[in-house]
Amino acid sequence: MTDGAVTGAAPRAPHVLVAADKFKGSLTAVQVAERVRAGLCAGAPGVEVETLPVADGGDGTVAAAVAAGFERREVRVTGPLGEPVTAAFALRDGTAVVEMAEASGLQLLPEGVFAPLTATTYGSGELLRAALDAGARRLVFGVGGSATTDGGAGMLAALGARFLDADGQPVGPGGAALADLASADLSGLDPRLADAEVVLASDVDNPLTGPKGAPAVFAPQKGATPEDVAVLDAALVHYVKVLEQAVGPRAAEAAVSPGAGGAGGIGYGALVGLDAGFRPGIELMLDILGFHAALERATLVITGEGSLDEQTLHGKAPAGVAAAARAAGVEVVAVCGRLALPPEALGRAGIRRAYPLLAREPDPATCMAQAGPLLELVAADLARDFLA
Repeated sequence: MTDGAVTGAAPRAPHVLVAADKFKGSLTAVQVAERVRAGLCAGAPGVEVETLPVADGGDGTVAAAVAAGFERREVRVTGPLGEPVTAAFALRDGTAVVEMAEASGLQLLPEGVFAPLTATTYGSGELLRAALDAGARRLVFGVGGSATTDGGAGMLAALGARFLDADGQPVGPGGAALADLASADLSGLDPRLADAEVVLASDVDNPLTGPKGAPAVFAPQKGATPEDVAVLDAALVHYVKVLEQAVGPRAAEAAVSPGAGGAGGIGYGALVGLDAGFRPGIELMLDILGFHAALERATLVITGEGSLDEQTLHGKAPAGVAAAARAAGVEVVAVCGRLALPPEALGRAGIRRAYPLLAREPDPATCMAQAGPLLELVAADLARDFLA
């Protein structure tokens, strides 16, 4: 047939983009993508499936970057309890994706062990330094999933800052020790930071302190009692005042800036000490992972995470994926372990329908243990509904 005989373009063959986050406690984002692909191919044989595991800056961010083609680099750093741990960052073309949870995350604590007052972000600073050593000049710093509430003081100390008590000795690790802080000196920070772009990627916009601050909102998840929360909040308020003496009014301004309360206040440390720029984690990660180019090829997007709930709507990965897909006119459906959003809330988020694993296996423990096979089954259901 000649060009002149063409009367209209053929319909696009279905091309599914799987862009889901991890199912926390069950499946990594990479595993979610593999299981969804298998289920889709079972329900709609021959369908074209492209996978792009995503993350919003919290735990799993490095794994998503590696799946997108970044090189994985490992280094020994200080864990949240002060013991050595192996942590990874991802590197490509001078950009490093650094995930604080790799060095200072809650998942690094022994089961049932918490250290809300003393857990340190020192290892996160060592991880950033390792990325600089590897030649990175753009540091994408994903924060979330932390075991810590030290305002990023440990991180800054690892990068050359000094936090001293009244006797001129370094204060101890963790947020509570900041109550003893008498002076701060950021002049010794690694000079390479001045020539590097640091981008803070977080899914929270909480301030550092107060009723919506890091101690009040997040420290209880890390084992903090109400008394611990009060101690941490007061210590961080004092920390800001001492930093004001060291760097001026921007220390107080940063404390109320979006992202300051991320990951126990490490966001604050990045803003005030590393001159980081803040971006919502999922928006930044979608750019880095090449999501928008993949979206152009898609006729259907499948997103998801372990629990689709109210938190999902506030900066989590599925909401970011759905917003970008809706803007491009591509339909979105979701898979999840648990669904706690009504259809109208899903619709407002740009998600046509959600497929929860609990609809197939109502026992939560069994559902968690069998998440992989169950996800294949619901993905096959989804394929029959949307691709048959």
